[in-house]
Amino acid sequence: MRTLATALALAASIALGACAGGSGGSSGRTESFEPLFNGFTLHGWVKRGGNAEFVVERPNPLKPAVIVGRTAPNTENTFLCTEREYADFVLEVEFLVHPELNSGVQFRSRSEPAYRDGRVHGYQAEIDPSARAWTGGIYDEGRRGWLADLSANPEARAAFRQHEWNHMRVEAVGTRIRTWINGVPAADLTDGMTRSGFIALQVHGVGDRTDPIEVRFRNVRIREVRGD
Repeated sequence: MRTLATALALAASIALGACAGGSGGSSGRTESFEPLFNGFTLHGWVKRGGNAEFVVERPNPLKPAVIVGRTAPNTENTFLCTEREYADFVLEVEFLVHPELNSGVQFRSRSEPAYRDGRVHGYQAEIDPSARAWTGGIYDEGRRGWLADLSANPEARAAFRQHEWNHMRVEAVGTRIRTWINGVPAADLTDGMTRSGFIALQVHGVGDRTDPIEVRFRNVRIREVRGD
């Protein structure tokens, strides 16, 4: 009985953690988030771009489920995109990335037939496990390229943890966009090119590499900002 009670308490703690505020951010108050991932299926998401694979794994019922992005050879960047669009929001996600795989979290992004045959484009919070270490920088995928790299932010570059789960926070309110990596401020950008769009998880193309490598995402959640 004690074992059952302990397991139930742990499950409750995990559920509460999914609604609590995460590290980083300008507000000191407790925040209420909505999950973007139901923990069981990819309902509410659509794949765009290349042929990389996205699957759901739930190895332990007492731990958060995971979205696994797995590379495929000879294909372009692949994106798992929300069906809904978002304008002003705070977004949080945890990720674990293979040290040789570039990835990122798209936001205020679009895919339109009139633009490069539907090419996904828009803001991306970079996931960069290379020695450059620009995780948390802001890249304009499919358009202008780097908008806010981390070349002048050694604290943020040092915040990324190789071979571990990392926490990313993105605040996009009006024209101001800010990011944090493991609670450390990363990028701070003012840009109004796109004010709304979908959120997406990226698996970068790997050329002709045939052995699959992975990026994992969990606790993907959002708080929409409506004039507060």
